[in-house]
Amino acid sequence: WDNALELMKPGDTVLIQFGHNDGGPLDTGRARGSLPGTGEETREVARADGRKEVVYTFGHYLRGFIADAKAKGVTPILLSLTVRNIWKDGKVERGSGKFGQWAAEVARAEGVAFIDVTSIIADRYEALGQEKVQPLFGGDHTHTSPAGAEANAAAVVAGLKGLKDCGPCRYFSAKAEAVQAHKTAGAK
Repeated sequence: WDNALELMKPGDTVLIQFGHNDGGPLDTGRARGSLPGTGEETREVARADGRKEVVYTFGHYLRGFIADAKAKGVTPILLSLTVRNIWKDGKVERGSGKFGQWAAEVARAEGVAFIDVTSIIADRYEALGQEKVQPLFGGDHTHTSPAGAEANAAAVVAGLKGLKDCGPCRYFSAKAEAVQAHKTAGAK
């Protein structure tokens, strides 16, 4: 984040999609999780190298990113998670955990736009069906193929176009211009 923040300048827009790995452990293995929720709870953990670290909630980290962006004159937009290729009874899993709900809550509280990318992508996947979605993923159920990455990018573009005020839309390519807008919940 610090490296990205350093590159930002007033008038920029930053899309923040956070939480893909936050369901993981806080202090074992890859140890990259956050505490659940949007409150200000903390927990001190010991890292693998023995150093202590204070871990915050998912919402705390989002609020920090938003504050950092706004302090630089940058417009933050929060996005829910992309969708994994996990199906049950003809329906694709719509995000893991409550990360999308928490991102929407933080966006409302902080007065920033939120795009429900999870629903946009899941709706499109379900319209295609599980068999046609399979080529959009690589060797696992999480990471997309190049075609899947383009489909996810198109979903983000559709969500951006559904916002009341889409600053970055004026920079869209002809390919992005062809994407139909999607009215998203929480659009600002």
